[in-house]
Amino acid sequence: MTEKIVEYIEKFVKLTDEEKQLIGSCFKEVKIKKRQFIVQPNFTAKYRHYVYKGAFRAYVTADDGQEHTINFAIDDWWITDYNSYIFQQPATMFVVALEDSIILQIDFETEQEIKRQNHKFETFFRIIAERGLAFQQRRIISNLTQTAEERYENYVSKYPQIVQRVPQYALASFLGMTTEFLSRIRNKRISKKS
Repeated sequence: MTEKIVEYIEKFVKLTDEEKQLIGSCFKEVKIKKRQFIVQPNFTAKYRHYVYKGAFRAYVTADDGQEHTINFAIDDWWITDYNSYIFQQPATMFVVALEDSIILQIDFETEQEIKRQNHKFETFFRIIAERGLAFQQRRIISNLTQTAEERYENYVSKYPQIVQRVPQYALASFLGMTTEFLSRIRNKRISKKS
């Protein structure tokens, strides 16, 4: 299974056989059951998680009990509470499995050590951080400048595989709308196609 993480990393940086072996040994395979939490508020996120197979949702809960979805991750994506992980402080988010999943985890100390040892790993983690930051920026701009329908249409066209795998309430929360409103948008979309 570590071949998969090596293959993923090599999309961004080329590795020698020795480097492949080193990075592969830094990840631990963990099976996660549907509805199992891998990050919870008030506990420090000790791992960065690569989703080998499965689906996850990161969310926060407001004082009124309403849940706000921050992110999703499916096969070949990464997830954790990054603020907690990077600063090694208590988490503010929940990260929960939406289906039975397999993740590859790297702990904070190991990641820091391999980045110190080899600039290729530093480069790799920088690249995925930059890509994540660019995604979050696009999401903020979308939320500020687009209608709910436009946000939905854009997300469906860009991430159809996520839309098919996550519950409607979680997708609605991520897009900043109620589940009922998302249902109306979907129904309108279906009736246009028929």
